Amino acid sequence: MKDFYICDCLKFENKVVTSSFIVAAKQVKPKKSGEPYLALTLADRSGQIEAKMWDNVSEALDAFEQDDCIKVKGLVNRYKNHFQFTIHKLRKLAESEVDFADYLPKTTKDIDQLWQTLAGFVATIANPHLRALIEAFMSDAEIAAAYRTAPAAKTLHHAYIGGLLDHVVSLFRSCDLVCRNYPQVDRDLLLAGAFLHDIGKIHELAYSRAFAYTTRGQLLGHMIIELEMLQGKIASLPGFPANLKTALEHLIISHHGEYEFGSPKLPMFPEALMLHYLDDLDSKMESMRAHFEREAGLDSAWTGYNPSLGRPLLKIGQFVAGTSEKPAASSPAAEAAPAEEPEPEPSSRPDAGPDRGSESQMAAGVAALTANASPRR
Repeated sequence: MKDFYICDCLKFENKVVTSSFIVAAKQVKPKKSGEPYLALTLADRSGQIEAKMWDNVSEALDAFEQDDCIKVKGLVNRYKNHFQFTIHKLRKLAESEVDFADYLPKTTKDIDQLWQTLAGFVATIANPHLRALIEAFMSDAEIAAAYRTAPAAKTLHHAYIGGLLDHVVSLFRSCDLVCRNYPQVDRDLLLAGAFLHDIGKIHELAYSRAFAYTTRGQLLGHMIIELEMLQGKIASLPGFPANLKTALEHLIISHHGEYEFGSPKLPMFPEALMLHYLDDLDSKMESMRAHFEREAGLDSAWTGYNPSLGRPLLKIGQFVAGTSEKPAASSPAAEAAPAEEPEPEPSSRPDAGPDRGSESQMAAGVAALTANASPRR
């Protein structure tokens, strides 16, 4: 077991620690002198942290690759209200030294209970074709095992083992509640869409060592994969209505809601529109929850910039209670549109802040399905 996790940064601020991490990202960048330095994103089951290695870089450049586990010694410090790691020494860990349970975040909820909750909702679906379809997916041992394990996204929301199931159960609860206020909505169709809308993530994402895109996921995207999975299961269900199949296909390809978010079609009936908004709401609420959790130990009333939401967040409970008056390291307005910052020289600031970037928006139309990222992936 690791002695230090990323969530422990506050307790170890300005201290030198030795611990192991998985390398989520690796870049070699030039200093102003032209010499290289390493810019890494390190991860464990409690989160991620940006790291820089300024000295003795030539010895470390080829010692490890992205997705490897490394043991590092370095300084935990803070820059612009974000913790980061300045690496002094590192080495690659052998497979025998690695327990991947230390490095992949996992839901704190009971997977079996979540699965039972999901099955309970499915049992209430009155349409026999839709219920049989979902039960066919749930009784497929390979699909069920992956559905219970997969994250719902690589980084932006529910990015942990069990995240897909957690997200869909939460979405089922929201669908069930909102349908009570809109009786004209077909609850059965909406629940079927909620179950299917991200099922392709089980093939789009790899999650055995680190969260990454599979080659198939990069080339096709989860929506195309979902259409293929739907075709395969419906082929085993004689008499499945053709129009109902088309409605499910539309729910899948329109659930991102906008062309610029990777939807080849806009939602064109009530259930599709509701699925989009409830899915978007659930992903954003989880993004906020996780962001507050990551920065729970910081005493500012404002969090740092959240790239997926495009804003910093106010800790409203502390603000209303008047228990946190310390201003943020930079104003929300200043952080609202972050730009790429030049890397400082290690001699002037060895604790340089993490790079800031944003995922490119997907193109409109079906071509968008093959893009690498979308605002809610």
